[in-house]
Amino acid sequence: MIEKRPLLTVLTHIFLILGVLMVALPIWITFVGSTHEAERMLQKPIPMWPGDQFLNNFNSTFFGAGSHGDSAPVWRMMLNSLVVALMIAGGKIAISIISAFAIVYFKFPFRMGFFWMIFITLMLPVEVRILPTFEVVANLGMIDSYWGLTIPLIASATATFMFRQVFLTIPDEMLESARIDGAGPMRFFWDILLPLSRTNIAAMFVILFIYGWNQYLWPLLITTDSDMTTIVMSIKQMLESAEQTPEWNIIMMTALLAMIPPIFVVVAMQKLFVQGLTETDK
Repeated sequence: MIEKRPLLTVLTHIFLILGVLMVALPIWITFVGSTHEAERMLQKPIPMWPGDQFLNNFNSTFFGAGSHGDSAPVWRMMLNSLVVALMIAGGKIAISIISAFAIVYFKFPFRMGFFWMIFITLMLPVEVRILPTFEVVANLGMIDSYWGLTIPLIASATATFMFRQVFLTIPDEMLESARIDGAGPMRFFWDILLPLSRTNIAAMFVILFIYGWNQYLWPLLITTDSDMTTIVMSIKQMLESAEQTPEWNIIMMTALLAMIPPIFVVVAMQKLFVQGLTETDK
């Protein structure tokens, strides 16, 4: 029998509401800032209620990036970020799931040694190896290209480890049944492993998409053409525009637009994402 404690319930809800307000307040201020003129955002106190300039700010931001004419339009930046995020997420999942499949289901010399070599790369993020990686990318002529933005970030020890753990939970009887039915390794992979890993793939896709969308340091280093600028880079560049007052209404609108694709991915895949993180068996 569960004992009801009204006071504890009230306190719990109060803390939850306060937590939601703390998270929502910066988003609300961002939205409010995107609805006012630039001059109003420089006055005190800052506005806390929406203005009437939302459509004007949206048009000047989405199609023209404000008065800073040397910047690409925000729709182009969002397209670059979307392509980069999709390529990173898809590439990481494809390479990691194939690597995990080989490590779990194929018996070859030094199998676990190769796995631990992959796992050790967790200690070598792109920030640690950024100079030699940049030199390799430059020598291959991939600067200012989607390949240069994504290929150095595709390998993922975390995803390989996760898919390995998922495959280890699948009973060996399924593999034996597939062999008896005459299914080869790839048929077993496509018809059994991939459907069983659907929720885990979805969970990894959400995490890796947001990881790719939020990339800043590597795109900043590897791009010189404004047409290859990503949305996260653009926000930082707007804040540091030389000899110009930051257009806070444009910056707020850009930040607001930058939130939309990750939010859409999380909401659209929420059910699969939660299942992929909470499932313990198949």
